[in-house]
Amino acid sequence: MKIELVHRMRSTFLAILGLFLFTSCEKHENHQKIDELVVTDQVQWIEINEPLPEHDSLFYLEHPAPLFRKEFNTNKPLKSAKLLITAAGYYKATINGNAVGDNALDPAWTDFSKRIYYSEQDVTDLIEAGENCIGVVLGNGFYNPLPLRKWGRRNMRVDLSVGKPTFIAKLILRYESGETMEIGTNDSWKYTYGPIRKNSVYIGVAYDARKEIPGWNKNEFDDASWNFSKVGKGPGGRLEKAFFPPVQVTEIIEPTRIYASTNGGWVVDMGVNFTGTYRIMLEGDEGDSINFRFGERVYDDGSLNPMTAVIGQIKRPGIGGPGAPDIAWQTDSYVLGKNEMHWFSPDFTYHTFRYMEITGLDKKPNLESIRGLALNSNVATKNSFISSSALVNSIQRATQRTFLSNLVSVQSDCPAREKFGYGGDLNATSESFIYNYDMQSFYRKTVYDWVDAMKDLSFVDTAPFAGIEYCGISWESAFLITQYYLYLYYNDTDIIEELYQLDNQWMDKVAMIHPDGIVNSGLSDHESLEPVPVQLTGTGHYLQCAQIMTEFASIMNDDANQKKYSALAKQLKDKMRERFWNQPVNGEINRQTLFSTLLYHKIIPEDKVAAAQDSLLKAVTNGPSGHFSTGIFGTKYVLETLSEIGKANTVFDIVNSTTYPGWGFMIERGATSIWETWKESDNTFSNNHPMFGTVTEWYYRWLAGIRPDPQYPGFKEFILNPTIPEGLEFVEATYYSPYGAIVSNWKKQEGGYSYTVSVPEGSKARVRLPITNSQSISIVGNRTDKLSGGEFELEEGDYQIIISTQR
Repeated sequence: MKIELVHRMRSTFLAILGLFLFTSCEKHENHQKIDELVVTDQVQWIEINEPLPEHDSLFYLEHPAPLFRKEFNTNKPLKSAKLLITAAGYYKATINGNAVGDNALDPAWTDFSKRIYYSEQDVTDLIEAGENCIGVVLGNGFYNPLPLRKWGRRNMRVDLSVGKPTFIAKLILRYESGETMEIGTNDSWKYTYGPIRKNSVYIGVAYDARKEIPGWNKNEFDDASWNFSKVGKGPGGRLEKAFFPPVQVTEIIEPTRIYASTNGGWVVDMGVNFTGTYRIMLEGDEGDSINFRFGERVYDDGSLNPMTAVIGQIKRPGIGGPGAPDIAWQTDSYVLGKNEMHWFSPDFTYHTFRYMEITGLDKKPNLESIRGLALNSNVATKNSFISSSALVNSIQRATQRTFLSNLVSVQSDCPAREKFGYGGDLNATSESFIYNYDMQSFYRKTVYDWVDAMKDLSFVDTAPFAGIEYCGISWESAFLITQYYLYLYYNDTDIIEELYQLDNQWMDKVAMIHPDGIVNSGLSDHESLEPVPVQLTGTGHYLQCAQIMTEFASIMNDDANQKKYSALAKQLKDKMRERFWNQPVNGEINRQTLFSTLLYHKIIPEDKVAAAQDSLLKAVTNGPSGHFSTGIFGTKYVLETLSEIGKANTVFDIVNSTTYPGWGFMIERGATSIWETWKESDNTFSNNHPMFGTVTEWYYRWLAGIRPDPQYPGFKEFILNPTIPEGLEFVEATYYSPYGAIVSNWKKQEGGYSYTVSVPEGSKARVRLPITNSQSISIVGNRTDKLSGGEFELEEGDYQIIISTQR
């Protein structure tokens, strides 16, 4: 019976998933337009003729990035021109030698066998009257990775959808006469190989300037010796227009110093730990070889320490597989050509580093000749937070730098070692990202990544799927929980309607895997300083999903499922209460995570909440240095639950401290990004990891007091409830809701504080301000409703509020 049930569920799950995919395809086909990129007889996937290597070790030899070109003529007055282009791998496009757009590492990483996003670029200004030339360089990206065995066992070429790099493009020319001409990729395009001799998104690029081909991407170039392209089948995924921010250079970073290394080279200190590449002016003789290595740290003697950013923990011979480097550190190389001076910036890779080691130069480079190029998905960054505490501000800057470092078309857990989109990190930090950036379209793309990654009988840990399946529901539930945050913060109901059938089927899968309700497998409070059973955190996420589905069923007017999921939520609460509250919890356990999880998920009976709050406070007091000892989920929970019970001052004292463990300890130790662990690591753990960045959510939610109201998703109505802790003189915060800018600024003054508020047009704020019996309140601004002490409502408008001592 159980086997039959499994097969039935498997068939139903695949049917629902197939229906979702088919509906997307059918809609796409029925609305086919000239402005869409689709495969036709004239527009095809093209690639090189040569096959991929037959053995893993051969992938590490030179396989130069191919250069493709196509000349065309425009002999009529042009009205507009646009290029639609994508690849399985990465591409860089030019027209008449000029770069097309500002995107880098394009297209976004997806499961290329299921979904591929293409870019649309206006290239009108690049087209010349008469002869023109399109040039495309094709890189490997995540579609043709090296067969690195991460942790000695995970082969990227087995775990990912891989193949020979290929691309498809269509140039659309619209003339003033009303005529339209298309130039598509086909076997008339020609190719040869260029100066990028190796390119890996993980371990870097080898560039030989002696192999450069001047003028190859301009018209009138003689390509008689070049090869004709091969038309390929493509990677198999549906072509869809990108709707989310592309990866671009978002910051140019000036190095702070350059000094001699113990190995005879030079070390460049960029001043901050970031993700991206660099631009450098190189001088020397033809054939000189310059080598680069990158790291987040340096050793005590000043030499480069690359070990926290080594790919896949490949740190000794034999671990990485046949042909792999003994240590898979991040590296680039450059061989100088005939020109005396060379500008170099590597394509088709990205590194995570503060320090860059350069060997092979005859003399010390100048600071002016080097710039760091920060790369990330270019999400809107209008939200802001600042306070009177230099330490709090430093933590905020480090958190934002960490977040952006881990936004390279997927939200990763670490941008060097793995680059994978882990669901647990997403569940822990998605609200934190949303408070800092406009994440709506990015997170929609993320949800679709999960749609493509999920399996019918087991949980996966990452999207796109990278072969890892042991973390369990607390990771894959990001598929559903991210949908909820899109609804809560942006009132995005479209995605709920689109995926509702699949959401229901996913919940059936969870019930099949965990038929007793209690989650008994997977990863729990990762990097907690004390043990945490997965039965606590995993079942908490199952409960959260049941509550989300209750809400989704209500939105969909699905009464039967609303009752079903409401009953499931009650059942899971009862089980958690019985397991973790009604009876003693024996053995070693992180009691901070225990009590904050129970309070966060509202497990505790109402008449026992005070006792649970006291137990949580005691657990924090008994923590190391009276600080938090929580991990990936417990930290989010303890920040929120302590604040909910009126202990935001306690949280502030911990946050605004440089004692271990804590964020201030990281800053005190020189961190410019957030670590993967509370303990400092100079070998194993990433120094650029977002999961402890949940502190920034607390900044916005509790210091500034800006919080959504679940009853009014999308900030139609919202809460303003700032905390005014001892030791902090002011806070200034702006959050852009779908209605506009919400401003929450407070500043202490004699006898009280001033509070400046902006409520966007079309929305309403419910304000709760800390005020004593000896203080009075005055408000200047638009209409105020229901004024009762420090609690009142504000309609749209700007307000100046003064809390002062009564005279």
